[in-house]
Amino acid sequence: MTTGVSSSANGPVIVFDGICVLCNGWVRFLLKQDRVGRYRFAAMQSDAGRALLAGHGLDPDDPASFLLVEGDDAWTDSDAIQRVLIGLGGAWRLAGVMAVVPRVVRDPLYRSVARNRYRWFGTTECHVPTDEERARFL
Repeated sequence: MTTGVSSSANGPVIVFDGICVLCNGWVRFLLKQDRVGRYRFAAMQSDAGRALLAGHGLDPDDPASFLLVEGDDAWTDSDAIQRVLIGLGGAWRLAGVMAVVPRVVRDPLYRSVARNRYRWFGTTECHVPTDEERARFL
């Protein structure tokens, strides 16, 4: 797998839908909660985001999956969300209890929201990072 984008040197990369209101809200939430700057971000509409999606077997033109890339490992859908929350540390580690709900239940719920997110939440311009946030975006 060669994506041309490294996720090991500077921390895990979250690939998100840059025009989705819900997804941009998720990124703003993570920027606020991730006080140590663990996560970096790539909009799936960017070259880096497209390369990461394709490099992990996801269609860059079908933004239905949330992708977390950490080193050579990658997670999608509810597993990715759970891992991101746990990675925030503190009380967010309690997200590990999501594992008691089988993936066969969690992922269809995730995909239902993903399929309907534009209709339910709308679209927007890509999140424009502040000067302080800029280094965390690919």
